[in-house]
Amino acid sequence: MRRIGFVVNPIAGMGGRVGLKGTDGNVETARERGAEPRAPERGESVVQAISNRADSFEIVTWDGEMGAAEAERVGVDITVVGEPDGNETSAADTVKAVEAFLEADVDIVLFVGGDGTAVDVFETLAAADEDTPMLGAPAGVKVYSSVFAVSPQAAGQIAATFDRTTEREVNDIDEEAYREGEVRAELKGLATVPVAADLQSSKQIVGGDVEGLAQGIVEEADSETTYILGPGGTLKRIKSAFGIDGSPLGVDVIQDGELLLEDGSEAEILDVLGTGNEIIVSPIGGQGFVFGRGNDQISPPIIRQSLVTVVSSAEKLDETDVLHVDTGDEAVDEELRGWIKVRIGRVEQRMVKIV
Repeated sequence: MRRIGFVVNPIAGMGGRVGLKGTDGNVETARERGAEPRAPERGESVVQAISNRADSFEIVTWDGEMGAAEAERVGVDITVVGEPDGNETSAADTVKAVEAFLEADVDIVLFVGGDGTAVDVFETLAAADEDTPMLGAPAGVKVYSSVFAVSPQAAGQIAATFDRTTEREVNDIDEEAYREGEVRAELKGLATVPVAADLQSSKQIVGGDVEGLAQGIVEEADSETTYILGPGGTLKRIKSAFGIDGSPLGVDVIQDGELLLEDGSEAEILDVLGTGNEIIVSPIGGQGFVFGRGNDQISPPIIRQSLVTVVSSAEKLDETDVLHVDTGDEAVDEELRGWIKVRIGRVEQRMVKIV
């Protein structure tokens, strides 16, 4: 019987849709902006996937919304080995949960969160000198590490069925620098992780020459269309071609050459949408995520009201076999999946599959 240590960081990812680019140290600000927890729902998807795939399993977990509540809502039996210290969960609770999982001799530590949670889990395992495998179900804003499955469903399936392990990178990002537009990635170490096809790669922070691509987008722009421009280096070139500075790691909205919104949250973007809207986004180098990593502000309600244009340098696509989406809405994800044309130059396009 497989014994799975399951822990949820219930506040992970709350800052994404409200434009905070991370939740560390900003939980109250996120709530003031109307942020809703997304990790608990993702945790339920993880447990449901385990239940669907595992013939025999035991979930060892932490009380409340740190795992027990999600598993109980799915209707599976659990073993609760501890509880949060207070009403507001913290990294210390994650550490204590992982320590308790090791005492319970779990086969894998399965967590729901982002890079910060991954670091907490990894460092706890390392401090105990244990090579127990770990695996993340993505719920954070950035997710730069390669210890995550591509979706919560995939995380549950992998945890239930894996039979081999390998080593993969645990990275963390300086959130304060990230909010100011600078990416400072730090390799924390190599973690033991299941071998599986549905693991995401480490995020690369490089791009190609996209000047022609940017000029082509601007030349074809319609003055009546509202453009929602995602984050990243490729979009930064496009924003510059439109004549705006914008936010290098945020979402900006323009129409007819005018910057309507800089570094907008989900609610702010919805407020300025017009009758004709177009989202322009670029996949993350090395991972291939179009939605769901670093651009949660572009939420399913916004996607439903907009055309979607995916742009990329040819070099970035050369490193990415397929693209991925993880909006948190399976119906929207399914609509986005399939073969699409990715613009790689002034007029050039390449067919790439979203899976």
